[in-house]
Amino acid sequence: MPELPEVETIKSQLSEFLPLEVQSISFSDKTSRLIKQSDFIPQTNEIIREFSRKGKFLIFKFDNPDHFIISHLGMSGSWRISPIKLDAIEGKHAHVVIVTNKKVLSYIDPRRFGKIYFLNKLNFDKKMSESPMDISEPGFDAQHIHSIFKKFPNKTLKTFLLDQKYFSGVGNYIASEICARAKLVPTKLTGKLSQKDCLNIKAAIDLIILGAIKTQGTTFGGGYRDAFGEKGEGVQHLVVFHQDICQMCNKNKVIKSVLGGRGTYHCPKCQK
Repeated sequence: MPELPEVETIKSQLSEFLPLEVQSISFSDKTSRLIKQSDFIPQTNEIIREFSRKGKFLIFKFDNPDHFIISHLGMSGSWRISPIKLDAIEGKHAHVVIVTNKKVLSYIDPRRFGKIYFLNKLNFDKKMSESPMDISEPGFDAQHIHSIFKKFPNKTLKTFLLDQKYFSGVGNYIASEICARAKLVPTKLTGKLSQKDCLNIKAAIDLIILGAIKTQGTTFGGGYRDAFGEKGEGVQHLVVFHQDICQMCNKNKVIKSVLGGRGTYHCPKCQK
């Protein structure tokens, strides 16, 4: 967390206020763990002209074509937009604060597992070239999924779905939900999946992503918040993850297990 739908939500919300002219930028004394590269620091009057997303990366594009920010939100990160700087309580974990002509952007990250890169174009292009096609892109279809599984036939399905080199944008709750919606047991080996299974996985991905984006992401407990500090309501779309009873059959108790060190949920009736 946050995963693709949560980053997409924040991107869309921030985009409503574009363009944004930078007036100042400040950092907390704990950013050494967060900022991984600093080719530049945004200057006064520099304009943020676009927010985009690649997998779980949120991207800032400036009017200066040589300036880009890439932000990975880690486990607890979020970009908050507010009329003024957050107060001492709400902004306790604000580690990067960008004051603009319209709003204040604050990077909030209590656990500080996020990563931020201030990159010139050369290094930005290099970073993007290392990023695989994500699960929302048009080319990520059933045939593409099947080709991945053929290349790696001995992987366990659910844990492999978490591999960002091949399923960019998928996180733990999405992986469990993909298996559930595709009617596949999480422990199934990828080499045993048919083309029809891959069609079902693709359909599951589209359904899960669309539902989570419509509800402004998914929040568990005290976790993710969107750009306005609100919880996402995507939990209402979940059929097995953090559910006691499967929401597909409305009958069987969901089984929780641990695969690859991550909590995994499945229905013993619907997933075989």
